[in-house]
Amino acid sequence: MKKKSLWLITALMTLALLGVFVMQLYYIKESYKLNSKLFEQNVNQALNAVVNKVQKQNVVGHIDKKDAEIRSQKEEDLKRQTDSIVAFKVRFRENENLRKLKQKQQEIDYLNLQDSAIRADFVSPLMITEAEFKILSNPKTNANSLGLEVVDTKDINGNLLKRNIIPRLPGLKRELQQGKLPDTIRYLAFSPENFLPRFIVFPSKDADLIAKFKIEDAKANRRYEMELNRLYSDTLNIFSPNSINLVQDVAKEMQNRDVPLEKRLPSKDVLDTLIYKELLGKNINIPFDYWITSTRSKGNIIFQNISNSFPTSPDKSTYSHILFSNDVATKDAGILNIRFPNQNSLIFSTMFVSMASSVALLLVLISIFAYTIYAIIRQKKLSEMKTDFINNMTHEFKTPVATIMIASEALKDPEVTEDKNRISRLANIIYDENVRLGNHIERVLSVARLEKKEIKLESNPVNVHDLISAVVDSMSLQLQKRNAVLTLDLNAAEDVIVGDELHLSNVIYNLIDNANKYSADTPKIHISTKSNIKNLYIEISDEGIGMTKEQTKRIFDQFYRVPTGNLHDVKGFGLGLNYVQDIVNEMDGSVKVHSEKDKGTTFEVILPFKQSN
Repeated sequence: MKKKSLWLITALMTLALLGVFVMQLYYIKESYKLNSKLFEQNVNQALNAVVNKVQKQNVVGHIDKKDAEIRSQKEEDLKRQTDSIVAFKVRFRENENLRKLKQKQQEIDYLNLQDSAIRADFVSPLMITEAEFKILSNPKTNANSLGLEVVDTKDINGNLLKRNIIPRLPGLKRELQQGKLPDTIRYLAFSPENFLPRFIVFPSKDADLIAKFKIEDAKANRRYEMELNRLYSDTLNIFSPNSINLVQDVAKEMQNRDVPLEKRLPSKDVLDTLIYKELLGKNINIPFDYWITSTRSKGNIIFQNISNSFPTSPDKSTYSHILFSNDVATKDAGILNIRFPNQNSLIFSTMFVSMASSVALLLVLISIFAYTIYAIIRQKKLSEMKTDFINNMTHEFKTPVATIMIASEALKDPEVTEDKNRISRLANIIYDENVRLGNHIERVLSVARLEKKEIKLESNPVNVHDLISAVVDSMSLQLQKRNAVLTLDLNAAEDVIVGDELHLSNVIYNLIDNANKYSADTPKIHISTKSNIKNLYIEISDEGIGMTKEQTKRIFDQFYRVPTGNLHDVKGFGLGLNYVQDIVNEMDGSVKVHSEKDKGTTFEVILPFKQSN
């Protein structure tokens, strides 16, 4: 692909990506505006609900206050009226007791009057009971048991002609006991003419007094009932409904201009709860600050609940609503202000799904765009490296083929055929070049098999120190051609690992070969080993041309070769280090490179110790 086409494709993809990015930003911006308006609408609705409830609570508070006053007044009136009823009943009972006492006294006066009259008209009158009267009236009764001496006059036949009853105790007198009187009072007295006993009887209660007492009782009871009914009527009037007066009183009280705003507001806890519940009902559950200011004196804060610094001026996150809108013209209506310091966090949280999907889409598009550009550039570089590889491979294959061809043509010369030494030398040349050609082919095929995972490494114990020494010996002629100085510092305490000896020897060969080839002057190569409990470390260092950091990132790529300017004196396919990395990775190891331009390069191969299968 031409560079111009690549730039055109990149420009078009960038333009399309920017277009999608701009559209997503526009969509997010519009979504933010919509959610901001929805949030503002929800806050205003919540504030409106709070204000309505505050107004209702204000009215209810006035009604409750007035109702409490009325109830208190009614309770006082009821108590006073109850006390009056109780006092009236007590007075009535006292008057009734006095009246009954007077009536009893009149009854006693009546009895005393009768008793005095009997005592004045008769001799030794004695009040007797009904039982005593029955006994005395019986002729067979012995009067001695009653304290009387009875003198009877009888004829010769023993018939009773006359009986005289003489009190054994002169002056015997029985007192009248009120409350225990019979209906009839009976006396045994003696006539002053003949001193004969006789019975005197009169009623214990006077009929006139009884009639008089009934009239007095009836009048007293009537007066009592009339006064008691009047008192009860006054008591019932205390509880008569008077709602119209209550509403009128509340309305007059609410129209009072002298009531300050603080007196009409609910408590801080109640207002906190109202605001929190209304906001929560609108799915607004973020911290908020609120304060109430006066409508008459702006800036005068009635009370506040500020958790953060107080705003010097209203901002976009502050919302206000008049508390008592009907009182703006007459009284201080008050303004409820509320602010959300984290308003944007709530709005963005509601937009999380849409924003996340937009960001994810953009990231996917950017990733695809970046991968596409990377793949195009990589394919372009790979194509260029493959072209270099084909050129190098052609050059590398052409040399042994040309050598073999020249040697073969020489063998056709009759003069050469007669010289057995020359024939042997030419045959060795042909053999060596064939081996060289076969090695090139095998190297290319090994890399291909590694890519397809067709190479199965053996797992056998390998003595790394012996292996390094063997590889160095096999490369002695090659190193001598450039007068290379190679030093060994094999200090690993444990040098036996489990791996594939053949491929591991190829790894060491490639690293030593690179150190030899990429040294501008006399190659100076140093090989060292060390170990710990887990790993064996092999370092191969040189003082050659070195590499930049950018080059060290790519040296393990297929077909990549460190550029050496316009000179092409370093032969190779760009497959050696890729092969080294693949083999070491197959052995569960790793390869690190440390290099500095014009100062040399160090490759560190790390191989783990593990048991053979």
